Amino acid sequence: MDQQHFATATEVCRRLSGRLSDDVVSVVQSQFFAGETEIALSALLLNLHYEGVAVTGDEAALIRALLPDGEDLSGIPVADMPPPLAYRFSPTAPDDAPNPAAADEVVAAEAALLGARRVRRAWREPLPEAANPPTWVYLVQVGAGVSELRAHNAITSRLWVRNQEKWPVEVVVEGTLLPPYQAAAVTAAQQIWAA
Repeated sequence: MDQQHFATATEVCRRLSGRLSDDVVSVVQSQFFAGETEIALSALLLNLHYEGVAVTGDEAALIRALLPDGEDLSGIPVADMPPPLAYRFSPTAPDDAPNPAAADEVVAAEAALLGARRVRRAWREPLPEAANPPTWVYLVQVGAGVSELRAHNAITSRLWVRNQEKWPVEVVVEGTLLPPYQAAAVTAAQQIWAA
């Protein structure tokens, strides 16, 4: 997978976060990072179809750029616009929410090793049409040139190995325009670590 394909795969995953289930997006990111493009694309296309998630024309073009010649997106609906954001984000969670303290430590430690700039955390509350349940979402801000897929893979792997926990982790590049899901989360999030 060359640099252009890597960047395209990163953009596809970023745009579909919050629209596809968290586990699917995480698996697709991990498989792209591992160089398992065929597995990543199969998981992506199967779950777009299974979960009934439409893609925009721009997203369809990005996905087509990753596909081998001759393959198409038959069966995947294409919409004029992305759907409205299906979540509300807040810096605090309800009293019965899981305690994120142990995960905070792991994410911050791994982010520091990756050269990240800061880590934020927001509580995600789904609206009725959302694909995912309520949970904490981590936002790891990195500088330009840092591999978002590598950072995501390192942090989520470390969370699982250390704590047997899976939390959504969004890696965002400082100074770039974010899709609505990440922009809303960053706006509401509280900072838990900074370099």
